[in-house]
Amino acid sequence: MIAVDWGGSSLRAYRLDGDGTVLDRRRSNDGALACAGRFGEVLSALIAGWDDPLVVMAGMVGARGGWIEVPYVQGPADTAALAAGMLRLDTSHAAPGLVARALWCVPGMADRTTPVGDVMRGEETQIAGLLDALGPGTHTVCLPGTHSKWVRVSDGAIASISTAMTGELYGLLRAHSILGHGMTAGEHALDVDAFDAGLECSRDPAGGLLHDLFGVRTATVFGRFAPTALPSYLSGLLIGHELQAALAGLSAPVHLVGSETLVERYAHALQARGIAVQRHPEALAAAGMHQLAKARGLV
Repeated sequence: MIAVDWGGSSLRAYRLDGDGTVLDRRRSNDGALACAGRFGEVLSALIAGWDDPLVVMAGMVGARGGWIEVPYVQGPADTAALAAGMLRLDTSHAAPGLVARALWCVPGMADRTTPVGDVMRGEETQIAGLLDALGPGTHTVCLPGTHSKWVRVSDGAIASISTAMTGELYGLLRAHSILGHGMTAGEHALDVDAFDAGLECSRDPAGGLLHDLFGVRTATVFGRFAPTALPSYLSGLLIGHELQAALAGLSAPVHLVGSETLVERYAHALQARGIAVQRHPEALAAAGMHQLAKARGLV
């Protein structure tokens, strides 16, 4: 089968054998948010040469405005519930190179256990790929990203979701606020001292996020950090405040799933608080889609 992790800004395809082992992988910058009207064309080009008849997709491709809107599954939800919510695309979605394939899309998940509520779409496949390794009991999973997800897993089911817009806020503040004026353009290697200073500031109860953010401006004015180090300070500050809110009542260790760069930052921040972590590869999405396909009886 082919597993397709199709997020808002990126597209990854994995060719799997019968046991779910990745045989080959491809990626593209054609995220779902930029593919309106040409989803079939983009997918057909990416998986050309792979003759597998089954294609399982997850992520923003299944959101409103995506290729097909797949309704959220209400939590708590286990693998069987997520698999039951999968939808098959009909022949009207066919494109050259896809007519002989069975195209399925995984649902996202909604959590209505709080007044605000929460959702995720795509990350549920990574957790599905992790469930066997977690085993029984209650576990905390963090998936850092543009919108970081904190997920509580209880006895093989996703029990609750909490989202922090840390990555998006970081990008907005760098590009569209006064805080970015003192920073060197582009991304630089993490300055650990500046990052740690941001983490430490976030733990000061006398501050608060809105006050602490202006501290990035005063750090510029007072010359506390070099312009190349200020992004690391801002990153530490935002991640630190995220942890302040996310860790209340959650169990350790924290299982981290995501890109190596982000996982390393979150692991550093958590370990600085004395919290154990376990790292897991970002490609868990492919394993999760294979598990969901099995649960649906497709493989």
